[in-house]
Amino acid sequence: MKIYNKKYKFIETYGLLMLDFLGITIAYALAYLIRFAGQQSPLGKEGVPQVYIFLLLLCPFYSLLADGYKYFNQRGYYKELIEVLKYELTLFIAASTYIYIFRLEQGFSRLMLGYFIIINSCITYIGRIAFRYFLNSYYKRSKNSDKIMVITTQQDIEMVINHIDEDNAWSYEIVSVALMDVCRIGETIRDIPIVADKTNVIEEARQGIIDVVFIYYPDGDKHELEWLVQSLLAMGVMCHNCIENLNISTPYSSIGKFADFPVLTYTMGVIDYRWKLVKKLMDLAGGMIGLIFTAVITPFVAVAIKLDSPGPVFFRQTRVGKNGRRFQIYKFRSMYIDAEKRKSELMQENEMHGPIFKIKDDPRITRVGRFLRKTSIDELPQFWNVVKGDMSLVGTRPPTEEEFGQYNIYYKRRLSITPGLTGMWQVCGRSDITDFDEIVKLDLKYIDEWSMAQDIKILLLTIGALLFGRGAE
Repeated sequence: MKIYNKKYKFIETYGLLMLDFLGITIAYALAYLIRFAGQQSPLGKEGVPQVYIFLLLLCPFYSLLADGYKYFNQRGYYKELIEVLKYELTLFIAASTYIYIFRLEQGFSRLMLGYFIIINSCITYIGRIAFRYFLNSYYKRSKNSDKIMVITTQQDIEMVINHIDEDNAWSYEIVSVALMDVCRIGETIRDIPIVADKTNVIEEARQGIIDVVFIYYPDGDKHELEWLVQSLLAMGVMCHNCIENLNISTPYSSIGKFADFPVLTYTMGVIDYRWKLVKKLMDLAGGMIGLIFTAVITPFVAVAIKLDSPGPVFFRQTRVGKNGRRFQIYKFRSMYIDAEKRKSELMQENEMHGPIFKIKDDPRITRVGRFLRKTSIDELPQFWNVVKGDMSLVGTRPPTEEEFGQYNIYYKRRLSITPGLTGMWQVCGRSDITDFDEIVKLDLKYIDEWSMAQDIKILLLTIGALLFGRGAE
């Protein structure tokens, strides 16, 4: 729970800090232009750049010492204005003191400082309101926020939702409710759909887009709560169990708060948010490089595909990503256009055990398609999925909706992370594995033992496998 909270505190704090840095820079430049428009300015003197650097350095110290970003999302417009005015008054007093102590009066205009404070007050206030609006109106409802299922009872659901609404958090969105004491499936509460009762709650959690489950079930039977928590953990879903429910023996990961409810948090393991940021930056850099390479070879691949068989150059298909999120995956087309229709005719020849389809010498693959698959060129357009955030460079391969429909709760845990272009399955010789359970074991080994060093190793092994054609489909 501590890591979970730190992740979003990190996003909020550093987002506001970057806004403050940007506000100081813009306000300082505008104040300078207004003060010295058409006049000889003291730009060459040390006072102007010195005060600017001092203001930039003061900004994070103020935020740290005064805790100026605390309760940011809970503050109203008036309280935010008061916070901004306190911040600007601190900047003014500190900058004036700095100018006086270091005797910079001759190289700095006090009128410019006045202009700066007025302009920066407006920019900072508008910027913070806009940032809050972005977090609550866009981020909260985007694929990046945590999607939460609430499990409770009919008598407690209104209280629980009221409590969560008062928390006014932007980091998560309640997407579904399960009532354990009555069946009201198909109804809504505050526009939130009721999707389950005790008979199908785990099945709905398996099929739905769920990152986190919050359980408020004080009268729940011990064995029922144990079953709930362990089933959710098997799927890789983080579970917050209200601390009133202490009658289960499953080891919890941490104690904390969720929407001001005291909770025991159960999770199979959480990647440190700082390493997640590093992984994300690596994905963006690698994705952009991959897109440039893809753009260079696309004209040649497109001509080959068109000359070989009729149909589009690109193939698009709905896949299932992190915790059930759907997205469109992109590839160069390597099959005939009627491939999906012919799949049912070939099901009896499936060489894989489990919810995945694969046969040797698939007749649906075109001549050019065989080369594209052998070299994995067909997957290059997926760098666009990486840049968009649907996929990572390294992860688990995303299943089709048909495959996902056959998953059990154990299989779903392989989707507890963002799917990847490559992974353990690919570098361990994907053509040699015929049992889906073996694929899942490799994926879960990757998830449980994740490290940045392992990601880099898998990327290097993938490049080696492509160069030598080992394990290609």
